[in-house]
Amino acid sequence: MGKGGSLSEGVIKNIIISYTYVAIWIFLSFTVIVYNKYILDKKMYGWPFPISLTMIHMSFCSTLAFLLIKVLKVVEPVSMSRDTYLRSVVPIGALYSLSLWLSNSAYIYLSVSFIQMLKALMPVAVYSIGVLFKKEGFKSETMMNMLSISFGVAIAAYGEARFDVWGVILQLGAVAFEATRLVMIQILLTSKGITLNPITSLYYVAPCCLAFLFIPWIVVEFPILRDTSSFHFDYLIFGTNSFCAFALNLAVFLLVGKTSALTMNVAGVVKDWLLIAFSWSVIKDTVTPINLFGYGIAFLGVAYYNHAKLQALKAKEAQKTTTQQADEEAGRLLEEREDNEGGRKNEPQD
Repeated sequence: MGKGGSLSEGVIKNIIISYTYVAIWIFLSFTVIVYNKYILDKKMYGWPFPISLTMIHMSFCSTLAFLLIKVLKVVEPVSMSRDTYLRSVVPIGALYSLSLWLSNSAYIYLSVSFIQMLKALMPVAVYSIGVLFKKEGFKSETMMNMLSISFGVAIAAYGEARFDVWGVILQLGAVAFEATRLVMIQILLTSKGITLNPITSLYYVAPCCLAFLFIPWIVVEFPILRDTSSFHFDYLIFGTNSFCAFALNLAVFLLVGKTSALTMNVAGVVKDWLLIAFSWSVIKDTVTPINLFGYGIAFLGVAYYNHAKLQALKAKEAQKTTTQQADEEAGRLLEEREDNEGGRKNEPQD
């Protein structure tokens, strides 16, 4: 087969690999969300203790990350001083614990479909907090896009059959804390040249989350669990649930590492539609036409936001390539000039 055929096979192989990573991430993210809903919903497994569930996840992930880094030496730990840990990782761990706690709590009060619709506000929160911390420049066009997403989510909320004010507050709080965490990662870690893959991230952040969650757990959930004599820890349910949560972190690393963060955002939109369809057809949650109309508007806003980010990324890469080519051309001309000057110096004098 010729060179053209070989190239075509390589492109097809890369496409298949990329779609495989996307499919794995969608499957695991889908599984974790539905599994958490199953455990926490009082009408299903009936164990409405979101702090405890989050602590089980963090304990499992901390243990596995420790084994992979310290015992099996699969991943090298990141060099980090005590001061960097306290100033950077601890605040991120606190935000992460609050985000997980509130998002898991929302499953007790809201349907899976409606939670996914509320999560469409994530770009709005990230952009707003980015502008607040001066990590993003204010642009009227982008702000109008953010308002369109918010308008769509508001319509979806208006059409929600099982609207619960407390559940909405919890989910919006989770979105706000998660968006702040993402911005803080840029400010506190990325700006210092520290990059954490999911395993090292869990190694440093998960124990932190565990410590922060322990305080509300002692006050809110421990007294109830202590007095519930009928509860017995189900190792199969909580073990498989925790393993899925850990596997999801690895899938995020593979997806972003082999494709891009933008690909994950686009895949996330596909996952949200699948969850809405699953919630309506299998769990039998009520999804109204107003729900879908509102989420459709929000979806178009998110799609445009992703498109704009892709165009900005392409422009940045093109500018970078142009600059590199200009530098190479300038270097080549300088070398030619030096060679010419050297040749004239070596010419015999009359």
